[in-house]
Amino acid sequence: MSGILSYDITKDDLKEFEGKGSAFVTFGEVMLRETPADMERPERTRLVHLSMAGSEYTLAICLKRLGIPSSYITRVPDNPYGWSARNILRENGVNTDHIVWAAKTEPIGRFIYELGRTPRRTVGIYQRMYTAASKLEAGMVDWESALKDAQLFHTSGITFGLATHSSYERNYTYEAFKEALKRKPKDCLVGLDFNYRANLWSAEQAREILTPIISEHTDVLITTIEDMARIYGLNCGQYSAKQVINGDMGPLGDDDIRSFAEQVIQKFKTRILAITIRYPDSFENHRWEVAAVNSEGNFFRSPSIKSITLMDRLGGGDTWNAGFYYGLLTEKFSKEGVIKGVLVGDAATRLQQTLMFDLPIVDKTEIQSLMKTDAFGGGRRVSR
Repeated sequence: MSGILSYDITKDDLKEFEGKGSAFVTFGEVMLRETPADMERPERTRLVHLSMAGSEYTLAICLKRLGIPSSYITRVPDNPYGWSARNILRENGVNTDHIVWAAKTEPIGRFIYELGRTPRRTVGIYQRMYTAASKLEAGMVDWESALKDAQLFHTSGITFGLATHSSYERNYTYEAFKEALKRKPKDCLVGLDFNYRANLWSAEQAREILTPIISEHTDVLITTIEDMARIYGLNCGQYSAKQVINGDMGPLGDDDIRSFAEQVIQKFKTRILAITIRYPDSFENHRWEVAAVNSEGNFFRSPSIKSITLMDRLGGGDTWNAGFYYGLLTEKFSKEGVIKGVLVGDAATRLQQTLMFDLPIVDKTEIQSLMKTDAFGGGRRVSR
């Protein structure tokens, strides 16, 4: 466990990024999240908290807070909600030069969110049909300029589901993505968070679009065991795909996870695979761990399964992604980068999920402190 301390992220490991453009570039949809501020149900509340949400949005903010120059690309209406989305990015240092502005009358994605408590389920309702971001298409972004210093270009399965959700004849974001691939630097890797959302598209529709994206273009794939079982019928060692989907998995041994990882890498030929594993014991308490493996067979699993007393789980996976990418980018996508990324991501996400709302308002000092606590215990005193 003391090996965790070999990664002191409070020291300067970012010199190579100084004076350069965005090493990390991502695109997707930002949503306006509406959460009852009076703890009423959404149909009864007359007072809501408005906040910003979105997978790639959260990731870009967190990675920039960790010191990696980052750029976020989307298409939003030229109205107060679009301005707010841009301003929050700017507050956190994220480059917004390549945001595409739509007419002020076009809708921004919305997310009605009811925070559950055991035994009442948390419920989220998407309003993402015909949104400005769903129409971000080829020809709208100067990808050559946006990606000129990029070492990692990222998006998620959610982004490609928007067109299907809206019943468009064309998948605009997929076309924009393919245009970006032609403009990116040769040594820029492509990352994808699989992020399947059943309320955006069916398993068959997701499989048709995402399979070629992963197998032909993706270097770093982040996914869950459940998504791979549901979309591709993959098992996890001793547990069949049906057991995984039905939530009938017991304890996971290294051999189970290795078997699963081998199937994914063999199927898609990705360079690096990360598998996030969440154990939802109740709506207030979850446990978390991750396993990652590269194409050379180097395997690393979180040193232990850690519990989280949740305030709000949204943005947790995206915050982990940011910590993982931080490790990869600062260690040149090496074996060491995989290990460092898992450790930093684990600490970052556990902190973020104790916060309300999606945005990862965490910093390197508290992440390092939690990594130290993980290694040696303690850390329950008030920080003064």
